[in-house]
Amino acid sequence: MNTTNQHTGKVILTGAGCGDPELITVKAARYLQQADVVLTDRLVSKEILDRYARADASIIYVGKQCRRGYSTPQQSINAYIVEYALQGKLVVRLKGGDVSIFSNILDELQTVAEHNIPYEIVPGVTAALGASAYAGIPLTGRGLSTAVRLLTSYKSDIVTAEYWKELSQTTDTLVFYMSSETLDDVVANLVKYNIDPQKLLAVVEQATTPLQNVHITSLYDYEANFKGRSFVSPSIVIIGKVVALHEKYAWLPNNETSDHYFKPVDSNTNQINTAIHVGR
Repeated sequence: MNTTNQHTGKVILTGAGCGDPELITVKAARYLQQADVVLTDRLVSKEILDRYARADASIIYVGKQCRRGYSTPQQSINAYIVEYALQGKLVVRLKGGDVSIFSNILDELQTVAEHNIPYEIVPGVTAALGASAYAGIPLTGRGLSTAVRLLTSYKSDIVTAEYWKELSQTTDTLVFYMSSETLDDVVANLVKYNIDPQKLLAVVEQATTPLQNVHITSLYDYEANFKGRSFVSPSIVIIGKVVALHEKYAWLPNNETSDHYFKPVDSNTNQINTAIHVGR
């Protein structure tokens, strides 16, 4: 059943970019300056909120970091969106990266549509593009790759053997989101199906931030170099011949640190910030 009235506000579903605060789009920044309520993810720079959000806006932290077990339920996020929009407020749902890439946007679109709430989708710079640019790894290149695949191996056991074989044989550049903790399995499957040894693997930790660190290896040397390693979140994985370009075109120095640019989700942060509507 639709629930709407003449005082219904509006919802802006937008991405903040993938780390560097200056990667936010002009349109996303403008909506932040106007917003009554901002529902923000973990992978959003505090500097963005400090710089653009209104001083009297309610900033509600709805972070997710599923493997740590401290995540705001999607149902709660949906409820916040409806609650404030039906009060006539301008609600900005602010996600890291781009709003349409591995972001659960469909749940939120279904929610606003069900309640006849006006909305806009404002794109952002996704992690694949930010990481490749800041690591000096063009995702396509003449003679190297003419296409890119954006993938996730969050649950590596759901990918079929046939698809692993196809991924190992393609000339496309592969970019894996949210897959650093399953990377051992990703590499093992690609090697199993004889991926071209000229293809390299890059793990870009905390891409586009001052703490960015890039690790490069051959997939066939991965086990000796990185198997079992814990990479700093968030990490993006790039696989393909284009990775070799990093050696020549890297322009941002590595920062070999275990510090976190984005604060990890913990039980205290999640309980406090999802329960209290923070007016600044």
